[in-house]
Amino acid sequence: MQIDTAASVNAAAGKKRNQSSFADQIKSYIRHPASGVMALLTILAAILTFALLFFLVGYILVKGIPYLSADLFRLEYTSDNLSLLPSLINTFILTIVSLAIAAPLGIFAAIYLVEYAKKGSKLVNVIRITAETLSGIPSIVYGLFGMLFFVTALHWGLSLLSGAFTLVIMILPLIMRTSEEALKAVPDSYREASFGLGAGKLRTIFTIVLPSAVPGILAGIILAVGRVIGETAALIYTAGTVAEVPGSLMGSGRTLALHMYVLSGEGLHMNQASATAVVILVFVLIINCLSGAIAKRIAKG
Repeated sequence: MQIDTAASVNAAAGKKRNQSSFADQIKSYIRHPASGVMALLTILAAILTFALLFFLVGYILVKGIPYLSADLFRLEYTSDNLSLLPSLINTFILTIVSLAIAAPLGIFAAIYLVEYAKKGSKLVNVIRITAETLSGIPSIVYGLFGMLFFVTALHWGLSLLSGAFTLVIMILPLIMRTSEEALKAVPDSYREASFGLGAGKLRTIFTIVLPSAVPGILAGIILAVGRVIGETAALIYTAGTVAEVPGSLMGSGRTLALHMYVLSGEGLHMNQASATAVVILVFVLIINCLSGAIAKRIAKG
């Protein structure tokens, strides 16, 4: 009985504190109208963002789920089944190959910029400006460069390898910048404590700094994966649009986004294009969930 009474008293006190805090906020907004306007705009922006997200996801699911069928997941593409499975496999291959090259390069470049380079160095400034410039270049320009260099100059032809290296150039600045910010967010006290215990710089980076920065680094990798999966313009000129799984990386193949683009561009298979959009959405969600689980496990470890 006494426990129930104490709990009710604490709940009443908490409710009173919340009410007083809310009242103080209202009074503050009345005294400073600009703060109230900014708070209202922030709330409206958050509501609009969530509304657009739920609308887009709901629209894709409603338009695409009814047209998902077993024919769309056959191993061989024909004009009758319009299978997306070869494109799904090609998307997975391109994602793995491009990340296997871009992620180590981007992370090690970020480690150099944060841990080894001198602050205010002209080289560091040039690297950062170059990375920001590359991030703003349209994907069609990357596609034309990939076609001229990888496809034509290196004689790789329209292939998954040409598409993968083009994607590497596209996502490398993104991974590098996000990794750099994640490393900067790690408190210097972590490094100082490690040095105080006698650990060297390299060991401190790989045992203290990097594990602490993993969530931020994975966030950049997830963004890079999203760009790889959704890319079309750069891959038309480098990977090609063949609807099959090539025997090697030197063969041509289309991704899911290209598959959806081709189907919708023809105007005859909009239902199958909508179903492909659902698969892309599920594919991205699975990757995000796996990345989040890995980040939590590393953080706990």
